[in-house]
Amino acid sequence: MVVLATASARGVPPKRRHVITSSSRFSFFSWKLLILLCVSLSCLLVLAALSTLHSSYLSDADTSNYFKVKRSTVSRTFHGPPKIAFLFLVRQNIPLDFLWDVFFKNGDVAKFSIYVHSAPGFVLDESTTRSSFFYGTQISNPIQVSWGESSMIQAERLLLAAALDDPANQRFVLLSDSCVPLYNFSYVYNYVMVSQKSFVDSFLDVKDGRYNPKMSPKIPREKWRKGSQWFTVVRSHAEVIVDDDVIFPVFNKHCKRRPPIDNRKGKLNLKLQKQHNCIPDEHYVQTLLAMHGLEGQLERRTVTYTLWNQSTSKMENKGWHPITFSYANASPQRIKEMKGINHVYYETEFRTEWCRANSTSVPCFLFARKFSKGAAMRLLSDEVVGHFQVSAVLDTPP
Repeated sequence: MVVLATASARGVPPKRRHVITSSSRFSFFSWKLLILLCVSLSCLLVLAALSTLHSSYLSDADTSNYFKVKRSTVSRTFHGPPKIAFLFLVRQNIPLDFLWDVFFKNGDVAKFSIYVHSAPGFVLDESTTRSSFFYGTQISNPIQVSWGESSMIQAERLLLAAALDDPANQRFVLLSDSCVPLYNFSYVYNYVMVSQKSFVDSFLDVKDGRYNPKMSPKIPREKWRKGSQWFTVVRSHAEVIVDDDVIFPVFNKHCKRRPPIDNRKGKLNLKLQKQHNCIPDEHYVQTLLAMHGLEGQLERRTVTYTLWNQSTSKMENKGWHPITFSYANASPQRIKEMKGINHVYYETEFRTEWCRANSTSVPCFLFARKFSKGAAMRLLSDEVVGHFQVSAVLDTPP
């Protein structure tokens, strides 16, 4: 008799049959759904993080691009005489264009070029200026400029970048919309060209407290300088200013103008006046050139005359403000006094800067500001900058 041994008989436990009930099926799918949700949520979090990182990168890139001023790489060789680039930093039009028209007419067109930074969208043509010398001279990439903000020095850099595109431009003169020449073109050209140095008003700033310790270490305290905004620089120094992407970002972040007193804000003014106060255009070029060790290549003075008066208005911060010359106080005697100044004293350094060009004694100032239209008319009538016809001023006002 053959006995068939079962699994139980062999001591092997019988196979268990799994019965899948509805509750276990529900539990299985719940876990699967939970895992799927977790994975999906993780992916979303990763995507969000990547998006934030990308946005931050783009934001940083945009900010970095703002600090950089593009200029084309041009040959340093040129034909013809070296030129002065006159850089006009203006609000909109050129209110004293009739005076500058006479100045340029009495000059050699091969020896100068003109660049204007005006309000974005403003065009200089026959409908906006009396002088054809200014037609189409506005730069192609202007920005909105606010006084006491870093936009002011950015506009200066944009003007310089545009002028550097012409290799014949060897000197660069920054002028405002209220600047006037004190001499004719020939004298100004020879004065500027004979000197191998830049004319940049620069001195130690030890009183105003405008240096912000947060600028360190990129800008050490001992390199901090102050001076007039209105410079005349040689080409190599213009390139240093335009190519800077280290010092300008520091100014943009830490050199800001304190808000002016506003009586409507009441006691809030006390808090606002405790903020750090810094005027970028009075420090940037001077500090940048000092940082590059170029002060030995400077005549540390400006060639633009300004008469200062301390404001005591209740609506203004107490400080120094330039006087505007009218017809009455732009007399030949006053102009003669300006042209007779031959030295400048810097009390913070106990330094007397005797005015020289290529080691030759010269008058300190070639230009002056701030001049009204009436004062500019008086300069014309006295033929300070050259011969003119009154009809040229009166025929086609912008």
